[in-house]
Amino acid sequence: MKQEIQLNEHNKQEYPPMHTAEHILNQTMVRMFGCPRSKNAHIERKKSKCDYLLAEEPSAEVMAEVEKKINEVIDRHLPVTIEFMPKEEAGDIVDLSKLPDDASDTLRIVRIGDYDACACIGSHVANTSEIGHFKLLNYDYADGRLRLRFKLV
Repeated sequence: MKQEIQLNEHNKQEYPPMHTAEHILNQTMVRMFGCPRSKNAHIERKKSKCDYLLAEEPSAEVMAEVEKKINEVIDRHLPVTIEFMPKEEAGDIVDLSKLPDDASDTLRIVRIGDYDACACIGSHVANTSEIGHFKLLNYDYADGRLRLRFKLV
């Protein structure tokens, strides 16, 4: 007997290229700084912003390297795939700390090639070749919070 998968409802419609770029940004920040994924994000079609908790302000050179790395990942034309798995199994692969208390027992895991995996119910492109390029507009750092503003070009 085939089990029906029941997922939580999503409260808004993202712009798939920008939302997928956010996943790549998050994983790049985790890899480069050892920080958690974004603490707060506002993802829109024209421009977006994400906040990260860091012990110190990164240099302009390091932030240029963040932008470069994200575009290198995008240019790899990685497939974006979706799989469903039990929450207990997903906890071995992804950080579940931001899941709402009422999250379903089955999670939707979005993978960007071999670069990122994240529990997510948002909209994504099928391949990173559909994103365009990531442009870091500016950033500021205060009280341990780095806020990045970016767009796709």
